[in-house]
Amino acid sequence: MTLTQAALPSRSLLTNVLLVLGGSAVVGLSAQASVPMIPVPMTLQTLAISIIGLTYGARLAAVTLLVYLAQGAMGLPVFANGAAGIAPLMGPTSGFLFGFVAMAWLTGWLVERGLDRGFPRLFAAAFVPAMLLFIPGMAVLKLVTGLGWEAAFMAGVAPFLLGAVVKAVIAAMTVAGGWKLLSRR
Repeated sequence: MTLTQAALPSRSLLTNVLLVLGGSAVVGLSAQASVPMIPVPMTLQTLAISIIGLTYGARLAAVTLLVYLAQGAMGLPVFANGAAGIAPLMGPTSGFLFGFVAMAWLTGWLVERGLDRGFPRLFAAAFVPAMLLFIPGMAVLKLVTGLGWEAAFMAGVAPFLLGAVVKAVIAAMTVAGGWKLLSRR
């Protein structure tokens, strides 16, 4: 059971739509908390996506990220540094952007399979998908920029590894705290 299922046991379609729109807004806002780096900026998106996956479950989390990508494609400035349109979805960071959907889905799927309570399990459910996000991110970075594998790793993975661990810790602590608050109700 996910945190949102426990907190909102009889969710309506309207509730799910509001969760998706709220979650996509949070991802868009977290993209603006950015440290400009070339070619991949460091943002808080993966933290937001981990929390969404840990609390929404696989399908709702994946839909949330698909809506986020659609919002950006339609011209809303939701990508890092206020970027919008089709260009970011075809550029050097597009592997990360499309990988966000898989990251959200896998995080939610792991929670639905029992990694839903307690810090160690929640950390694993956040950390593993965050690490796997580097695969499409680095592959597309290499393809689009023409960098070699080592250079793509150094530009798109190495600077973000420590941050991925910290974000997984924060996400797990946040959701574990949410469960504790819910259990007190």
